[in-house]
Amino acid sequence: MGNESAAKRAMLRFSLYGFLKNQTYYEPFLILAFREKGLSFFMIGLLVGFRGLCINLFEVPSGAVADLYGRRKAMIVSFGSYIASFVVLATSQVLWHLFAAMFLFSLGEVFRTGTHKAMIFDWLRAHGRADERTQVYGYTRSWSKMGSAVAAIIAAALIFWRGRYSDVFWLCLIPYAANIVNFLGYPPETEGARTADKERRVVGHVWAAARQAWENRQQRRLILESTGFEGTFEIAKDYLQPTIEMAAMGLPILVGLADRQRTALLVGAVYFVLYVLSSVASRQAHRTARRCGGDDATAHAAWIAVLASYGALIPALYLGWSAVAIPIFVLIYLAQNIWRPVLVSRLNAVSDPALAATTLSIESQTKSLYAVAMAPALGLAVDRLGLWPLGIVGAAAAALALMTRTAATPTTSRGD
Repeated sequence: MGNESAAKRAMLRFSLYGFLKNQTYYEPFLILAFREKGLSFFMIGLLVGFRGLCINLFEVPSGAVADLYGRRKAMIVSFGSYIASFVVLATSQVLWHLFAAMFLFSLGEVFRTGTHKAMIFDWLRAHGRADERTQVYGYTRSWSKMGSAVAAIIAAALIFWRGRYSDVFWLCLIPYAANIVNFLGYPPETEGARTADKERRVVGHVWAAARQAWENRQQRRLILESTGFEGTFEIAKDYLQPTIEMAAMGLPILVGLADRQRTALLVGAVYFVLYVLSSVASRQAHRTARRCGGDDATAHAAWIAVLASYGALIPALYLGWSAVAIPIFVLIYLAQNIWRPVLVSRLNAVSDPALAATTLSIESQTKSLYAVAMAPALGLAVDRLGLWPLGIVGAAAAALALMTRTAATPTTSRGD
């Protein structure tokens, strides 16, 4: 009974983390907030690319520090950096200030990415539940998406009332501070196996994880696969916001409202539905994997789905059919929320547990490097041609991934 009660408390804290972490009131309005500050899509792409560059510089060392110095400390540093970033984003429209905010945000990302997943997997291994990776991660991720759904409604209400997109950054301070308190109650099994003589070990730890990721064919394939899927998704997903804005401008039923109020209402509604569906998709990822015949088969099906979706975005955005493009974006989000728990499970299954956070950091670093190159280029293309080039970028990445997957012999589903 005591063990069952402790397990429930741990799952509650893991789920609460995701719910609070995803009170990202800015997320449905980030591009619109930057546009409010007078930035072009190209400049927004530069900011996103700079954030990705900073993530690349610090991603793997931060994972090693989390593995060696303590994961709860790393998470507290992460959320402290997020909070500092939100303050700058809320108060300034000076370009170099925004770059500083992106730097602080990247520190939050690098100390968080991979670390919390490693904490969950350590806890599962300590309790003999390692085979529940996809199910447990999908469950906690579903609470993250429910948090996003709630956040979308709250953010839309704030913007409708206040009329400023940048105000949402202030609101983020409350749940992020609450999550720091949440970390203090995490079970000790999540801390990871730390060692003495840490300073000399960090470089060796990073090198060991990087060498394993390169030499292990299964890890290498999964990391490259994640780069194509997640990297493209990260640079394309926020273009849903200007798509919704265009749709809001054409809605006759909201003509009595100011443009920003109409946009806030429609963005809030779309993102609420999107996040609720994403929560369901993430929670059901393990069942989807069973129906598809395993994690590898599920990943293949997700690639086919996003290829069709990005391909359909090209004519929809070119012709200005916002009402058609919006549900296509939603389908891409759903595919990503099935694919992500499956990818994390596949990668963890072929990784050394002692290098878990660092390996996931390497995975995150590769997709960030992709974003560094692609985000400004896509932003420039959108400034000059409209939104439809993002469909070409996504379809090309999916087609390449499917061709390389077909050419390769499946490995992860066999577990060898």
